[in-house]
Amino acid sequence: MVSQIIFVLVLFGAGIIFYRKVSTITRNIKLGKDISIKDNRLLRWKRMLFIAIGQQKMLQRPVAALMHIFVYVGFILVNIEMLEILTDGIVGSHRKFSFIGWPYNYLISFFELVAFIVMAGCAVFLIRRNVIRVKRFWSKEMTLWPRSDANTILITELLLMSALFIMNATDSILQTRPDNHYVQVGSFMISGIIQPMFSGLSDGTLIFIERFCWWFHIVGVLAFLNYIPYSKHFHVFLAFPNVYYLKLRPKGEMQNMPSVTREVKLMLNENYSDQEDESEEMTFGANRVKCLTWKNLMDAYTCTECGRCTSSCPANITGKRLSPRKIMMDTRDRLEEIGRKLDKLPAGERVSYDDGKTLFDYISTEELWACTTCNACTQECPVNIDPLVIILEMRRYLVMEESKAPASLNSVFSNVENNGAPWQFSQEDRMLWAEELYYG
Repeated sequence: MVSQIIFVLVLFGAGIIFYRKVSTITRNIKLGKDISIKDNRLLRWKRMLFIAIGQQKMLQRPVAALMHIFVYVGFILVNIEMLEILTDGIVGSHRKFSFIGWPYNYLISFFELVAFIVMAGCAVFLIRRNVIRVKRFWSKEMTLWPRSDANTILITELLLMSALFIMNATDSILQTRPDNHYVQVGSFMISGIIQPMFSGLSDGTLIFIERFCWWFHIVGVLAFLNYIPYSKHFHVFLAFPNVYYLKLRPKGEMQNMPSVTREVKLMLNENYSDQEDESEEMTFGANRVKCLTWKNLMDAYTCTECGRCTSSCPANITGKRLSPRKIMMDTRDRLEEIGRKLDKLPAGERVSYDDGKTLFDYISTEELWACTTCNACTQECPVNIDPLVIILEMRRYLVMEESKAPASLNSVFSNVENNGAPWQFSQEDRMLWAEELYYG
């Protein structure tokens, strides 16, 4: 009974902690401007099925895709066994589902085989990151925390799978000991291989190891669950809504700004009035996270830091400072910083809170203007994150709010305003280039 109470308290506590962190992240995402995305629901579900669940875009790099599928699908399947562990912990039973008979042994053996595949995938990923040192995992923005975050997740999964094997191996031995009341289900595929390592141990030692691994596995999974919202691996949850709400318009298409639309309507119709618009502060572009949409902020939290966007970015490849991955990481870091400060304030002061810092304290203008808007980053992202939107919104702010465009662009703007074209020719001279052309 004591064991059951402790188990329920641990389970309940882990659930509360996870809920509070997810609520905080949801609150942070909602700091962005509200937009309505309700169109083409059938197409959105289809995209989510193929991209988020089927991992269609991962297949562009086959080796990483195969290993990721091993870890992703395998970890989900292995945790089906968690249903039995949770049931045993709550009701105080042992192998509660063994009543199904001979299929039980095959099911657990299958889960063990999947767990072994998960371990193989994690081992390959660790080698790629720390031995081969794939370049995109060691870029400037990949400081100690992003690198250790990935390693922590991979090592944790290895330990959890190892605990599962040891638990089953010692359990199988205890089934054969006459003085123990372990359910007779036989040995399993993978744990049966390591079973001889523990066969010479006493009953007390085996029971201790088996119980320790049982608790280590369940508490480890719950700890893992609560670590995920603090790490890049929160994409295991956010990838699905993020892909569902992805932009269906052509890549790179700039969306009209409501503030500009309103100004045009005011010029064309002096009787035009929009009370909702008039009540809001008018800002062109974005200099703060609250000027971005909630979808942009969800993008930031969904970023897996895999670096595919940066490794495909022509600006980055040619040595410029731009890294689309860093754009997303900086946006998320700024949002997290604001969230921590909001948590310390009374509820009444949170709406008007402003610490004076902007996104430009994290993302330099050099990075923004290095972007060629080619959309390679959006095309490469496995979960359809769109760094270009944030880049364009920050550019808009620089141009329309602070008049800080590069000299070459200012020349274009001036020519368009005065000549109706980006070239430095008057409108009367625009067709001179065609005078000598022969039309047959």
